[in-house]
Amino acid sequence: MKLRITPLNFATTFFLLAAAYIWIFGAHIAGRPLESWSGTIGWIFLLFAFVVFFLDLIFRNFFAELKKLWIVELCFIALVAVIFLLVK
Repeated sequence: MKLRITPLNFATTFFLLAAAYIWIFGAHIAGRPLESWSGTIGWIFLLFAFVVFFLDLIFRNFFAELKKLWIVELCFIALVAVIFLLVK
């Protein structure tokens, strides 16, 4: 199996690191600690990491060429960011 670095690999790593950081140091929003929500937020980031990892596997099966895979995954990340900003 050939190791291929893709944008969703970076996103999965970010979510795993964010979950670990929140479990170790706790969640803080606007300088206030959220002691009771830190575990829940950590589990949510782990769920995000799992979903992104699964999507990466799906995209790898559909797009064999690395250049097309990068383009599709970057467009997917941009689409998710735009939807997030519209909902926010």
